Amino acid sequence: MDTNAPQQTAARDASGSEEETQKTAAAAQVSHLSEIRLVVLGWRWPGKSLTANTILGREEFHLERAAEFCVTRETEVEGRQVIVVDTPGWFSAQETPSSYKQELVRGASLCPPGPHAFLLIIPVGIFGEVDRARIEEHVSLFGEHVWNHTIVVFTWAEMLRKISIERYIHREGKDLQWVLRKCKKRFFVINNSIFGDNPQVGQLMRKVEKMVAEEGGLYSLKVEEKPLDGNQNQVRSAQELGARPKQNSGLDLSKTVEAEQNCN
Repeated sequence: MDTNAPQQTAARDASGSEEETQKTAAAAQVSHLSEIRLVVLGWRWPGKSLTANTILGREEFHLERAAEFCVTRETEVEGRQVIVVDTPGWFSAQETPSSYKQELVRGASLCPPGPHAFLLIIPVGIFGEVDRARIEEHVSLFGEHVWNHTIVVFTWAEMLRKISIERYIHREGKDLQWVLRKCKKRFFVINNSIFGDNPQVGQLMRKVEKMVAEEGGLYSLKVEEKPLDGNQNQVRSAQELGARPKQNSGLDLSKTVEAEQNCN
């Protein structure tokens, strides 16, 4: 009989209790940040730069331009200074040039001492294994610990009509659910058709503050170095890169409506 078992169990319980106490204390301390720094990630089409504009409350990031470089803008939300870094988006079917990946990673250094949150923009649509792989490929450039500071932001959710976002997540299956598990099931739904004074922006900032409290701080700029792909191609034209989704991709919203109709 192991006479040390009760003591070991008590020690584990005490350790768990102490950890919960620390998280509670951190949440109480970080109730309102005076400055919030955000890095926006996602596909080129659609919704990434549009969501960044929604946060700013004005059009600063040009939707018609195939961005090759990070762009930083600032605004004020409910008394907070908010810094938004819009990054080059990745492509649905085409390989992302290494220069774009390098610029993507640079986005984290444009809001020192580091971003409070990465907003991973996912437009509602048919989401599959290729979409999951593209997200993993690009988000992992920031190091594995980036997932602890990432919130999935769903756009175009109005296309679901009567389907709840929870039902959509369940319906899409393991690939989308994998992404959400990596983010500790942190997600937000934003309506980008409300421009200007959008109350959802304040709600999103509060969600960021909650995550910062739970994780005990912001994202560290000391990312794990990962070799970029060997693609040495020159940056191609916007027309060739194509800011439009591939067929049957996670961005095929027409099929979402069809699926929704079949569920009713």
